[in-house]
Amino acid sequence: MLNQTTYNQACKNFEQIYDEVISTREPVVVSREGYESVSVIPTDELNRMIETIYLFQSHENAVRLLDALQRAKKRTNKPQTLEDLQKKFGLFTSSISL
Repeated sequence: MLNQTTYNQACKNFEQIYDEVISTREPVVVSREGYESVSVIPTDELNRMIETIYLFQSHENAVRLLDALQRAKKRTNKPQTLEDLQKKFGLFTSSISL
């Protein structure tokens, strides 16, 4: 359940609301009579949601992500070293000396 407060209470207690949102990672909805409600949410949480929405805009990408999630949940993937992955995909690091 989302925490809610009124606009007037938010103005009076914004520092407390700010600290609560940061510590609980849960948004607080601020409502004002006659206006649309807004939410106070940690910026990194908002950025994660925006990134997730972006990744799921492509149907093909959404299918791949959900498939990978299912495989991860079933633990059907075997752990691989970085070196093995580099070989598998033809990615080799070059040594640069200065």
